[in-house]
Amino acid sequence: MNDHQSSITALSGSKSHPEHQPLQARLSLKFAAIDDTTRLVERDHFGPLLVQKTLYPEGRKVCHAVIIHPPGGIVGGDQLEITADAEAFAKVQITTPGAAKWYKANGHTSRQKIRIRVKKGASLEWVPQETIFYNHTDVSVDHQIILEDDAVYIGCEILCFGRTAFGERFSDGQIKQRTSIQRNGKIIWLEQIRLRGEDAAMNGPLALSGKTVCATLLLTGKTIPQPLLDLVREEAEKTANGAGQVGISQLKAVTVARYLGDSSEVARHVMLRIWGLLRPELTGCAAIVPRMWST
Repeated sequence: MNDHQSSITALSGSKSHPEHQPLQARLSLKFAAIDDTTRLVERDHFGPLLVQKTLYPEGRKVCHAVIIHPPGGIVGGDQLEITADAEAFAKVQITTPGAAKWYKANGHTSRQKIRIRVKKGASLEWVPQETIFYNHTDVSVDHQIILEDDAVYIGCEILCFGRTAFGERFSDGQIKQRTSIQRNGKIIWLEQIRLRGEDAAMNGPLALSGKTVCATLLLTGKTIPQPLLDLVREEAEKTANGAGQVGISQLKAVTVARYLGDSSEVARHVMLRIWGLLRPELTGCAAIVPRMWST
C-alpha cells in the first residue's frame, strides 16, 4: 500500500518520492460444484488483490465473488494478474465493487492479465463494473478464456475514455487490448485493438467515432433462438433511447453485443438489459442484477 501511495504522490508532482515503484498483484481462484453448491475451494493472492467473502444472493448453485483492489486505481507500471477456474458444473459470477481507474502512465506501461478456464457443464460470468482510462495512460490488457465442451462464458466490459465529468478527454496515451476465447483448443473469438489518444484514427468510423464510452458483451455456450435475438435487439434499442448506437450479432460460436456513445450510465443499462434477457437462456438462471451493480 505504501508503494502504491508513493506512486500516486509522484503523479501529483511531489518531489519527496521521485522514484517510481510499481505495484504487483496476483489473484488465483478455483470454484467447484460440491453437493449442489458452488464453492470457492482455492484462493491464493499476492499483493492488494483479493476476494474477502463469497456471496449467494440467488441460492447455493451460483457463487458470486467480488474482486477487491484496495488501492482503487492502477498507476503506470503496475501489473495485475487474475486467474479464475470453474470446475465441471460450477456456476460462478465475478464482479467488482466499483469502477476500475487507470491513472496517468508516468512513463511506465500498466499491465493486466486475466485467465479464465471453464470446464464442461460449468458457467462463468465476468461482469466487472466500468473501466475509466485517464488521459495520458499507457495500458496493456490481455484477456484469455479457455472453455471445455459445453461450458458457458458471459463477459461484459464498459470502457470510458477520459474523465468526461471533469471535462477531460482521452487525447494522449495508449490502450492495447487483446481478448481471445478457445473452446476445446480451438480459437472461436479473437479481438485485438490498439487505441492512441493522439491518433486521429481513434475518432474515425473504424474506432470510436468521436465517442467516449464503448461496451462489449460476449456470450458463448449456446445458440440464441432467433425470436429471442429479435426481442433483445428491440429492447436494447429502447433502452438506449437514441443515446448511442447498439448492435447485436450472432456468429457461429459467439454472440456479441456492443454499445457506443457518451454515457457510461446508458451503457450500463443497455448491457444489463441484454444480459438480463439472455442469461436465463445460457445459464438456466433468472436475471438477478449483481448486488454490487445496484449499490
